[in-house]
Amino acid sequence: MFNPWIDLSLSLLEAQQVVLLRTMRIAKGGRLAEREAKRMMSEKIEAAGRAGAMIVMGASADQVARFYGNKISANRRRLSR
Repeated sequence: MFNPWIDLSLSLLEAQQVVLLRTMRIAKGGRLAEREAKRMMSEKIEAAGRAGAMIVMGASADQVARFYGNKISANRRRLSR
């Protein structure tokens, strides 16, 4: 977009959608819920490690935010199916 603050705000709204969709999936129980909970934890660990590595390698805050935004969007699309 044109403004990093607007991009961040949109990512935060999209993240809330992901939280809702994941909560609904986990609340249903069963194999899908278990798989989603495991996936969520592994994704968070991987993303935090990758973001840390990006920062150490000199990435800008915008690049790190874009990385997280892409992960959030992918999760929203996957969970919305």
